[in-house]
Amino acid sequence: MSTRPNPDDLLERVMRDEERQARGRLKIFFGFSAGVGKTFAMLEAAQVLARQGTDVVAGVVETHGRVETEAQLHGMQRLPMRMVAYRERQLPEFDLDAALERKPQVMLVDELAHSNVPGSRHAKRWQDIDELLRAGIDVYTTLNVQHIESLNDVVGQITGIRVFETVPDHVFDQADDVMLVDIPPDELLARLKQGKVYLPQQAEKAGRNFFRKGNLIALREIALRRTADRVDADMREYRADRSIAQLWQARERIVAAIGSGSGEERVIREAARLAAKLQAEWLAVHVDLPGRRQDMAARERVVGYLKLAQSLGAETASISGEDLSATLLQFAKGRNAGKLVIGQEGGGLRRLLRRPGGALTQRIAASGENIDIYTVARGRIGPGAGDEDERRDSAADAAESLLTRRRRARGTLWAVASCAVTTALAFVLNDFLHPANVIMLYLVGVMLVAMRYGRSASALVSVLSVLCFDFFFVAPRFSISVSDAQYLLTLVVMLAVSLFISSLTARLRRQARVAMQREARAGNLYMLGKELSALLTLDQILEIGRRHLAAVFGARIAFFLPDSADRLRLAEPEPDAGSAHVLRSVDAGVAQWVYDNGQPAGRGTATLPSATALYLPLTATMRTRGVLAFAVEAPSDEERQLAAAQLALPENRQMLEIFCSQIAMAIERLHYAEVAQDALVTMESERLRNSLLSAISHDLRTPLTSLVGSADVLAANVALDADARAMARTISEQSQKMVGLMNNLLDMARLQAGAVTLNRQWNALEEVAGSALRLLAKALEGRDVDTRIPADLPLLRVDAVLLERVFSNLVENAVKYSPQGSGIVIAAQVEQSEGARQVKVSVSDGGRGFPPQMVQHAFEKFTRGDVESSTPGVGLGLAICRAIVEAHQGRIWIARQEPGQGATVCFTLPVEAQPALPEE
Repeated sequence: MSTRPNPDDLLERVMRDEERQARGRLKIFFGFSAGVGKTFAMLEAAQVLARQGTDVVAGVVETHGRVETEAQLHGMQRLPMRMVAYRERQLPEFDLDAALERKPQVMLVDELAHSNVPGSRHAKRWQDIDELLRAGIDVYTTLNVQHIESLNDVVGQITGIRVFETVPDHVFDQADDVMLVDIPPDELLARLKQGKVYLPQQAEKAGRNFFRKGNLIALREIALRRTADRVDADMREYRADRSIAQLWQARERIVAAIGSGSGEERVIREAARLAAKLQAEWLAVHVDLPGRRQDMAARERVVGYLKLAQSLGAETASISGEDLSATLLQFAKGRNAGKLVIGQEGGGLRRLLRRPGGALTQRIAASGENIDIYTVARGRIGPGAGDEDERRDSAADAAESLLTRRRRARGTLWAVASCAVTTALAFVLNDFLHPANVIMLYLVGVMLVAMRYGRSASALVSVLSVLCFDFFFVAPRFSISVSDAQYLLTLVVMLAVSLFISSLTARLRRQARVAMQREARAGNLYMLGKELSALLTLDQILEIGRRHLAAVFGARIAFFLPDSADRLRLAEPEPDAGSAHVLRSVDAGVAQWVYDNGQPAGRGTATLPSATALYLPLTATMRTRGVLAFAVEAPSDEERQLAAAQLALPENRQMLEIFCSQIAMAIERLHYAEVAQDALVTMESERLRNSLLSAISHDLRTPLTSLVGSADVLAANVALDADARAMARTISEQSQKMVGLMNNLLDMARLQAGAVTLNRQWNALEEVAGSALRLLAKALEGRDVDTRIPADLPLLRVDAVLLERVFSNLVENAVKYSPQGSGIVIAAQVEQSEGARQVKVSVSDGGRGFPPQMVQHAFEKFTRGDVESSTPGVGLGLAICRAIVEAHQGRIWIARQEPGQGATVCFTLPVEAQPALPEE
C-alpha cells in the first residue's frame, strides 16, 4: 500500500538525481575470475552502442591475445597509450588527459583495479575513472570479485593467494550498473585448457594454483552473493523512492574498535562485511589511552587502519579516554550504535594483570548496556603477511628514536637527581624528622617528577625512593635488609602509594596537556572566525589564515586563487605583511588539479603523494574559491615525519579542513559583498538612466513632431523652388528617424520599468509580419523580402503591436547591416521542445554577420554590431526585441553561421491550445 512520501526524502532524491545527471554513468562488467568473458561482454555492449550512433572510444582494452576479443574491437576508435618511464623502461599507461580532451560519450577502460605506474597523476585506475565520470563521460570497465577490498582477505584464505590491487567497496556500490558475467567453473576450466584464458605455459601453472575447481566454485558463490546484495539494495531503493513500503525509523549502526597493533585489518573488513549485510552505517574508532604511550610506528599503523576503514565506507574517529571499555561504551551510546566489533585478545598472565575486571569483552558485557559484541580473531592471511608492517614499523621507530631517547634520558637524570636531593635533605634533617615525614618528602619528589616527565620517570623515582629510604633510614642503616617486619609493610605501602601518585599525576598531566591543546585549537578557530568576519579585503583574509594555520600546525602556507578564466594564480603576501609563514616551493599544476576536481592531493593523499606539500580545496557553499598549499615546518627529517603522522590523525585533519572551510567562506562572503555592491550601483545607474531617457524622449517628441509637420508643409509648397523643397524633405526624413530613436528610448524605459501590459489576442503570424513590412516599405525599396511562413501555422496569442515592433526592428537591423539590393528572409516553423510546442521565427540577411566578439552582447542596451560604423542608431533595437519576446515567455538568440554568410536572428513564441473557431 502506497503512503505519502516524506518531503525530506523527496528533496534528497532530487538532489541525488541532479548529482547523477552531472556525472557520467559507470557500468561494471563483474566476474568471479579471469577468463569468464568480462572484456568480451564489455566490447559486445560497446559495439551495440556504436551501431546506435553513440560515440564510443576504447581507452584501455586488455585482450591478452584472444582472437575473438580482438575481433570485437574492429571499427572502434582506440585511444593511444601514454608511455611512462619507470626504472629505465617505458611502460604503456592509460592517457587520462587525452581521454578528457577527446571526451567521447562512452569510454572503455578495462581492469578497474589496475595500479598505475609510479609518477602518474593517480595511484589507481579507479581514480582515473572517477575523474572521467566527474567530467560527464560514461565509462565501461571490468572487475573481478577478488579485487573488492572488503572481500580481499576472504578470497586470500580460499585461494592462498593475496591480491594487492584492490578497489574500495564504495566504487563498486556507487556504480550505476553492474552486469554479472558468469559461466560454470567446468566451462572456464575447459577454456583454460584450450588456451583462451592464458598462454599454454601460463595456463598449466594457473591450473595447479588459482584455477582449481573448488576455488572457482567458492569465488563464484561470493560473486553471486555480492551481486545479489547489490540487486537487493537497488530493490529497496526503488521501493523507498516510490514510497511502496514504510521507511525504517532508525538506522542501525556498528562501531569497530581499532587498536594500534598488527592484524587490525581483519577487524575492519569483518565490520565492513557485517555492515553491508545489515545495511547499517558503521564507524571505526581508535581510543588513545593515557597509560599506553604510542611510538610513531603505532601511530602510523592507526592512521593506516583508519584510512582503510574510510575506503570501506566507515566514518572514523580518534578519541581519548581513561578506560577502554567505558570510553567505547560512551562513544557507542553517543552515536546510537547497537553493535560493537572488537579484535580477539591474546592470553597471558601479563594481559590479565593489566585488565582489572577481566578481558575487554567481559567488562563491556558486565556493564549491562544493551550492546551486542562481535569478537573477531586476528590472523595472518599467508606467509609474510606482516613483513611489510614490520618494515614500516622499524622505519617509523628509527624516525622517532632520537626524540624519545632524549626525553627518556632527561627523565632518568631528573629522577635520579630528585631522589638524591631528597635523600640529602632528609639525611641532614634526620634528627628532627620522624620517618613518616621522610616518606612525605620522597612522595613530594615523586609527584614533581611525574608532573614534569611522565609515567616512566615517575615509576623510576618511586622505586629509587623506596630503596633510598630503606638503605639510609631503616635499621639496619646502610643496608637493604630490614630487621623490623613492620618496616616491610611500610616499604610496600610506600611503593604502592608512590606508584599510584606517579600514575595519577602523569595521567592528570597528560589530560591537562590534551585539554590545553584542544583549548588552544578551539581558541584559534574562534579567533579565526571572529577576525575573518570583520575583514574587508582579500589580502587581510589570506594573511589571517596564514598566521592562524602556522600557530596551530606549525606550517608554511601558500594560497592559490582563480582568475576570471578559472586559472589559478599564486597569491603573494603584501611586502610589509612579512613572509615568515609563506610556503615558496609549490606546484601550480597540482593546485590547478585540486581546484578543478575539488579533492585534496599531494603529500599524505592517494593523488600525487610524492609532492612536497598537501593541497586542499577551499570549498565554500557555492563553489571552490581557491586552493591551500600546506607544508609542515620542522628542523629535522625525524620531526617532520612525526609532525606528518600527527597531521594524518582524523581529528587534526578535520581541524585543518575546518580552517579551510572558514577561510573559503570568508572569501565567498567578500565576493558576494562586492557583487551586491556592484549590483546596487548598477541598479541605481539603470534607474537614473531610465529616468533620464524617459524625460528626454518626452521632452523631445513634441518639438520633433512639430519639426516633421513643418518640413512636410514646406516640401508640399509649390511656391518654393526645387532645392528648397528637397531640403525640406531631407529635414522631414531625418526628423522622422529621430522620432523613431525617441520612440525606442521611451519604449526601452517603459519596458525596463515594467510599465508595459501585454494586450494578448489571437493573431496570425503572417499578418503581423506583413503589417511590419508595410511600415518599412520605403526602407525596403530595391530589396527582395522572402517570407517563408506556412499557411497552416497555428495562431499565436500575442500582443500584435509589440510583436510588429519586433519584426520592424529585426528587418530594419538587417537593412542597415547588409549590402544594398541584398535579400532578406523571414521564416517560421513549429518545433517541439521539452514536451511543449513553440513557433520558431528567423530573420536572415546577406551581410557580413555579427562580429564574433559581439554575439554574446548583441541584445544588451546601446550595443551596436560595428562600433565605428556610420550607420545611424543607438543600439536599442535588439534590446527592445529581447524584452518583448521574453515578456511573451519566448527566447531570442543569434544563430551560428559561417563568417561572411550573413546574420540570422531567431526567436521563439509558445503555442497555446488553439481557440474554437465559429462555424460558417
